[in-house]
Amino acid sequence: MRRWLVFIAFLVLWQLATVRAGNPYFPPPLEIAKTAGQVWFTGPASHLFVTDAVTGDVLPSLGRLALGWLIAVAVGVPIGLALGRSPLVTDYVSTMFFFARSVPATLLVPVFLVMFGIGPRMEIVTILWGTVWPILLNTIDGARSVDDVKLDTSRAFRISRPHWVFGVVLPAALPKVFAGMRLALSIAVILMIVSELTGADSGIGFRMITAQGGSQLTEMWVWIVLVSVLGYLSNLLLTAVERRALAWHPGFRPDKLDAG
Repeated sequence: MRRWLVFIAFLVLWQLATVRAGNPYFPPPLEIAKTAGQVWFTGPASHLFVTDAVTGDVLPSLGRLALGWLIAVAVGVPIGLALGRSPLVTDYVSTMFFFARSVPATLLVPVFLVMFGIGPRMEIVTILWGTVWPILLNTIDGARSVDDVKLDTSRAFRISRPHWVFGVVLPAALPKVFAGMRLALSIAVILMIVSELTGADSGIGFRMITAQGGSQLTEMWVWIVLVSVLGYLSNLLLTAVERRALAWHPGFRPDKLDAG
């Protein structure tokens, strides 16, 4: 409750400061909210008053964000588990991984644009490239954290390889895996916007740069605020999943997630 009071106080201060300043580059939040209603909810009644900005820009952006992030999870977690339990192989490929990770996905946007052309494929690949590394490296670190007692116990009971991976290694690595997924999700939101700023004909980033180019500053802020809200809600949703998935874990601290 106190967090919401602080947030409301922030909005009130923002409103008062921007009204007092009268700077067109920083519109008041009430004006932003009014413009958001006009941009998103002035469509026909047959479409529940939702405009094309929602169906043609917001929803496709969210779809590309989710798809790129989910592919990164599907690729990064299995490879990370395998490498985490294979120190020799990890030593051979670690230099390559860290080199590839050091190349920002934003710098590769022109390369992906040439390779995949304008469209969803380029945007999804950009998100995938930037998000797979924190998931992969955190999963490797988590898989390495399996203690010797569990290893000796599994050998004593002759646990099969699949049961060992999914019943011992993966549960032990889950805290690190979720940490990587949360970091990757915040990166995915940024890359979604960056990939749509160049060579795109739809999406939140496209609408943002179009509003900026047309000097529609309040509408530009509408899209900026939307990105912030999407980042917060996506992190909140993943945190809820993490709470449920790790409730059994002895080292899990829900209060740390609250602090984050």
